[in-house]
Amino acid sequence: MDTIWLTGAEWLAVLRIGLGLWWLESWRHKDKKTWFEGGGITWAAGIAAKHRWNAVRGGFDVVVAPRPRTMAYVVAYAELALGLGLILGFLTPVALVGGLLLNLLYFVLMIHDWAEQGQNSMMALISVVGLFAMSWQTWSLDDALGLFQ
Repeated sequence: MDTIWLTGAEWLAVLRIGLGLWWLESWRHKDKKTWFEGGGITWAAGIAAKHRWNAVRGGFDVVVAPRPRTMAYVVAYAELALGLGLILGFLTPVALVGGLLLNLLYFVLMIHDWAEQGQNSMMALISVVGLFAMSWQTWSLDDALGLFQ
């Protein structure tokens, strides 16, 4: 593969690190006080209650609604863990799959609002490319530790 300036593996590492920075920004920009008091989950509950798919409404009512505070922490700290894991290249395949699943869950919840889908579709695409191109081969703790070879 011919590239300019960096090798192909280095460009994939740049893509992985950029995705990690994106996840870190998702965590950083949240108003943590409001989020952890239930603001984010309350917003999502309103979306889920009007969802066109019964499975989404029911799933939200069974999994998320009974434990809003716990789920708020799970979402926020998953974003932080994904960001740090991708930036550092630590457990990268796990972080890429986890991020892809988080994006897919958001897709399903927000299926009626296409204005919200651009960021998530790009993040999901980068996750798939990073996973199948093994973006942890360069500039990563995974590479330094000999993981996922």
